[in-house]
Amino acid sequence: MVSNRTNNTALITGASGGIGLELARIHAQKGGDLVLVARSKDRLKALKTELEKQYQVRVVVLIEDLSDADAAERIFTKTESLGLSIDVLINNAGFGGHGLFHSRDLADEQAMMQVNMVTLTNLTHYYVKGMVSRKHGKVLNVSSSASFLPGPLQAVYYATKAYVTSFSQALAEELRQHQVTVTALCPGPVDTGFVAAGGLEGVEVFNNARSPSSVADCGYRAMEQGKLVAFNESKLSFMLNWLIPFLPRKMVLKMSRDSMEKQSN
Repeated sequence: MVSNRTNNTALITGASGGIGLELARIHAQKGGDLVLVARSKDRLKALKTELEKQYQVRVVVLIEDLSDADAAERIFTKTESLGLSIDVLINNAGFGGHGLFHSRDLADEQAMMQVNMVTLTNLTHYYVKGMVSRKHGKVLNVSSSASFLPGPLQAVYYATKAYVTSFSQALAEELRQHQVTVTALCPGPVDTGFVAAGGLEGVEVFNNARSPSSVADCGYRAMEQGKLVAFNESKLSFMLNWLIPFLPRKMVLKMSRDSMEKQSN
């Protein structure tokens, strides 16, 4: 049986690469045990070996496809059977997809909604109950700056992230009296496998993408501080909070679409 030695165990979804991997490294560096969740068995096992050797923490690996409707329940059941108390829940897993909504495969859009919204919500429901009973806990939901405006050519992805940011803030208010915090991390473009997985090659906005480690550091610090919403770039915060809301709606839609158009060679 795996013990909750540090009383600071974090469960991280999408931990096999990108922001999730970097968040795992940060948490381990701080002496926290980990439950790492993703589909890639080899990558998770390599990360487990790295973190246990370098930081002397305990790492549990769970191989799950979060687009499966029952994935959250299986994850929760497994951690319960191991006697693990999850003190930090980091819902990082998510993916996008480029193209006109009516031309995209509906199954892909449904899988995106399942991972980005439904499984995230289910995991939060399972683990927040324990946090409330213990009167401590932190949730970090990795959302996106895309959550603040509609996204032509990524209509479903932007909408899922709008859900995540809204849900996170509402939940934060509900849980405030129980000493449980919820933070939505809303980065701009990040240099991860997200671009290739979402068919976003050639979209100019990703040319200046930030590193996963810098975004993870921003998000982890914001979570520690109990912030509601965290941006990794101050200009993003200004634009989305103080500029976009005052522009005509059609202008915002045109700007949003232009940012997602692929550049011709």
